[in-house]
Amino acid sequence: MKVCIVGATGLVGSTMLKVLEERNFPVSHLFPVATERSQGRSIRLRNNDYPVCTLQEAFGARPNLVLFSAGSAPSLEWAPKFAGQGAWVIDNSSAWRMQEGIPLVIPEVNGHAIQPNTRLIANPNCSTIQLVVTLNPLHKAYQVRRVVVSTYQSVTGTGSAAVEQMMNERQQISGPRVYPHPIDLNLFPHIDEFQANGYTREELKMTHETVKIMGDERIRLTATTVRVPVRGGHSESVNVEFYQEFDLDEVRNLLSEAPGVVVQDDPGSFYYPMPMYAEGRDEVFVGRLRRDDTQPRTLNMWVVADNLRKGAATNAIQIGEYLLGKGWLS
Repeated sequence: MKVCIVGATGLVGSTMLKVLEERNFPVSHLFPVATERSQGRSIRLRNNDYPVCTLQEAFGARPNLVLFSAGSAPSLEWAPKFAGQGAWVIDNSSAWRMQEGIPLVIPEVNGHAIQPNTRLIANPNCSTIQLVVTLNPLHKAYQVRRVVVSTYQSVTGTGSAAVEQMMNERQQISGPRVYPHPIDLNLFPHIDEFQANGYTREELKMTHETVKIMGDERIRLTATTVRVPVRGGHSESVNVEFYQEFDLDEVRNLLSEAPGVVVQDDPGSFYYPMPMYAEGRDEVFVGRLRRDDTQPRTLNMWVVADNLRKGAATNAIQIGEYLLGKGWLS
């Protein structure tokens, strides 16, 4: 099982390495791809050291599985090449998510979208993944009509340079900036580029990806995405209107039984999801479950997950595990 990670030295790529090891994913040889700055380095996996290589070198090795986490440009150029020579490709960028014929997959929600000849699979946006994991069991029971979501996204969603900016500001050290404003002791409603309609690309990703993954074009979703001075873990305030009436106790049971979901819903004991405790975990945490008293059939909930793990790396590895389980990846 030859595995290639494109972007192996980045935050998501390094998290992929951790998840591969923790979940005992079969790897006979690793091909870690990174930029020229990382050439000459080695990446350790299960007590073995693998030299950082170029995309061309990895392509020549004909890996079985290729995990892309290096932005859209290399994915657009190289993902079809790897897929064309028979590799399974899981892309973590936004390059292929909304392309017709490319499955956008959360295994516990729509693994069935993958077919034996698919080869190129898109990994959803981090904020979309944790939202849909909680919406899916409720949609099956009550049919989601409309969602209003506000996100509180950590700086690791931007990358290591954003973490450095926040920590420098916290220690009053001057340094390079990746945000247009200070992030420590601040927050701003600006994630990704603003579009002509006033929404950011991140907000539109959540709208379109949710509909594609859940396979129901009736779902209406509007989002406001906010960057907050948290190192790791994304949080979401979610307001969901259903077509059918729901029972709050049944909602808790459905979420408790959903794969990958942990219910933390006892506000009287100060028990609710927080990014501090979700960091390093693969589950999606949900709490603050309550009716919206201003209109019928509407639920409020609070959803938290580690954006580097379930929001990116873990979901990609779980797709690989799905392929192994089907006997397609070997």
